[in-house]
Amino acid sequence: MRYFRARYGGSPLHLLLILCSFALTAYAGVRLLGANALAVAVWFVGAALVHDLVLLPLYTLLDRAVRRLLPAGATTSADRAADRAALINHVRVPGLVSLLLLLVWYPLVLRRVPGYAAATGLSPDVFLGHWLLVTAALFAGSAVWYVVSLALRDRPGPHNGSKPAAPGDPSE
Repeated sequence: MRYFRARYGGSPLHLLLILCSFALTAYAGVRLLGANALAVAVWFVGAALVHDLVLLPLYTLLDRAVRRLLPAGATTSADRAADRAALINHVRVPGLVSLLLLLVWYPLVLRRVPGYAAATGLSPDVFLGHWLLVTAALFAGSAVWYVVSLALRDRPGPHNGSKPAAPGDPSE
């Protein structure tokens, strides 16, 4: 058992559950997809390639741009380094979600769906504006979350490790 844990990193039960989940996923895929299994597999491989060849470089560039824009400062203190990492993550997450939304909805966002208006009765002209609004909302929400988290962290109290002053304490 010790050899198995050292080689696999988990218990045999974990491996069994992982294999069962893969078998269940394969069964559901075969049952649900039927004749379209090949098309879905091609789409899945294509999505993975687009992610690795297009999206990963895009959000890597975004990450590097944010790192260059932020002043390096004296990152020797753990607090300043944590603040910088938090700020970078508050730009990374909405950027990633926005790019993933664009990946999923790009045919509609870029108006590349012929016959969409005829088939649905809806105008395809709204998707670019909606994607831009969702992107703006993601970044705005992340900025608000960052500011609130900074304000809560800097507030004195027991939540950030400082002790409230006891009555009669000379440091009051």
